[in-house]
Amino acid sequence: MNISQLETLLTISKTMSFRKAGELLNLTQPAVSAQIRTLEDEFKTVLIDRNQPVTLTDHGQVFLEHAERMLSIVEELKQKLSDLSSTPQGHILIGTTSSIAIQLLPRVLSYFQNQFPLIKTTIHTMPSSQVMTSVENGSVDIGITYLTDKPPHVDSSTLYFDTFELVVSPAHPLSHLTHTKFETLKDIPFIMLAPDTLGRRFLDRIFRKYNIQPNIVMELSSSEEIKRMVEINLGAAVVSKLSIANELKRGSLRMIKVTELEITHPVGVVYKSGKYLNTAMQQFLSDLKGMPEHQFISSE
Repeated sequence: MNISQLETLLTISKTMSFRKAGELLNLTQPAVSAQIRTLEDEFKTVLIDRNQPVTLTDHGQVFLEHAERMLSIVEELKQKLSDLSSTPQGHILIGTTSSIAIQLLPRVLSYFQNQFPLIKTTIHTMPSSQVMTSVENGSVDIGITYLTDKPPHVDSSTLYFDTFELVVSPAHPLSHLTHTKFETLKDIPFIMLAPDTLGRRFLDRIFRKYNIQPNIVMELSSSEEIKRMVEINLGAAVVSKLSIANELKRGSLRMIKVTELEITHPVGVVYKSGKYLNTAMQQFLSDLKGMPEHQFISSE
């Protein structure tokens, strides 16, 4: 058994085709067949059902699980050996919300990739409540999110503090206000984040505290979607102050101060405790933690 054979089996499981696997691996179809046949002979079992479409047998599925773990170990070995080089390189998977990805990461990544062109970054956007889980289960290397309910096996560092603000369209009846009382919000249509998001949980707690039942007319999964709905005056919303800088600047949204909402929320970088940090991640974390707070919250 060799690494090439394991990679071939993994590729076949994804493409369900010997021909397509060969094209991706730059191998002839007979060479792909020979590699799988050698594995089957060595382990005295049938790994692949060769009927169309090609699928793994039950034994093949069990074999694949172990093959993926072995390939992961090999990839980690390659990365550690690569880290011996003086030039930071590697691949970073970053998980964050769509608002942070749009507002924050362009400033960070433009500098970072100019300085370290051999480091590749991939951004996965997701609801804020999923970022910690994705860091914990290893589907992303680094998360940038609100630091609430931090799991015990995750390390974190605060980058800046955010607040949630009430926003309305310039055509909204309340748009002339600069400040209002929280009790006013019980009478207006609201566009909310989904119930499993951190921003929504915060707002639900405030509504419960003041015994107010909000008039929810719409629920959406991201602040970016909510802002578009508020801009066309389908309702008011409470969203991250960081996320509305551009809209406030061009006048498509109006922000109204609500004293009860003026609670600061730490936003930071998170990564799994004890995880091996390759030079790419070490450099990214070092640069991110070293940025002054005004770099994150500036509207420019």
